[in-house]
Amino acid sequence: MDLTFRGKQQMSAAKRGAVEVAAIGAGVGKAAVRDKRAERIQALRDQQAREARRKVMISVTAVVAVIAVVAVLVVVKLVAGSSTATNAHATVPAPAAVSNALATVPAATYDAIGSGTSSNPPTYINGPALTAGGKPRVLYVGAEYCPFCAAERWAMTTALARFGTWKNLGVTWSSSTDVHPNTPTLSFHGATFTSPYISFTGVETQSNQQVNGSYPQLDNPSAADTALLNKYDNPPYVSSQVANSIPFVDIGGKWMISGADFDPTVLAGKTQAQIASALADPTSAIAKAAIGGANVITAAICDVTGNSPASVCNTAGVKAAAKVLKKKG
Repeated sequence: MDLTFRGKQQMSAAKRGAVEVAAIGAGVGKAAVRDKRAERIQALRDQQAREARRKVMISVTAVVAVIAVVAVLVVVKLVAGSSTATNAHATVPAPAAVSNALATVPAATYDAIGSGTSSNPPTYINGPALTAGGKPRVLYVGAEYCPFCAAERWAMTTALARFGTWKNLGVTWSSSTDVHPNTPTLSFHGATFTSPYISFTGVETQSNQQVNGSYPQLDNPSAADTALLNKYDNPPYVSSQVANSIPFVDIGGKWMISGADFDPTVLAGKTQAQIASALADPTSAIAKAAIGGANVITAAICDVTGNSPASVCNTAGVKAAAKVLKKKG
């Protein structure tokens, strides 16, 4: 064989070997690149999978939390029952400033107002004496939801404050769904009154917060007081149009009030503090109504106490108010 040819073959083989080695090296390099790319892709997929699992766990935790809250609400509902109540007008203790203002209306204000704009003075009934502890008794029957009771309490409270001392008065509002809604007022529920001249019974028969469409019972009048209410809050003592109205007030068995002394409209939009403050101003519409009513009630009380105390009963305002009392033959 030609050596030259064999040499060429050997050289060609060497070249092919070199080419193959280069090819193999190139293949190895490409494989390494593919491996690294695959690793990065797998790492990314692993990260995405972890993120997906994390989101699932967050979602599951949120759902469990919601279920727990719903479960608690269901338990509370079952424990509380199906009754629904409105607590927006709950009765609370009267602030000291309000109680003090009721007890310190200036005598000059009472005298300047007289009967004021009071439009429903007590009517003479001449019944058996109503007493307690040897003193004439004043009976009030009303309800916290009642807007006319809301007005009357301002006159009643200030009138009685001239004869004694109040404790534990409440502040509240009339019903939000009745006429004259949300009339600011006081409450006699839980209150006490002490006096050397008269005794007082305040009966708030019902709350101002509806539960299942009705007002819950608060105070129960005695059988004797119920009998007085049934007798005098009906004809012939009142017209059939206003029979069984509240508030009802019996003053010593001699005088009776059915309904409010004045229109509750004058109190609309005020707070109890604003009303209490206005009572001292003889030019205010509130004072003319509430203090006018208080003077008229005071005149009726003085009639059953024998004009005691004289420091109250002989004042110009009370004497002027006595002239409007309704006397029956």
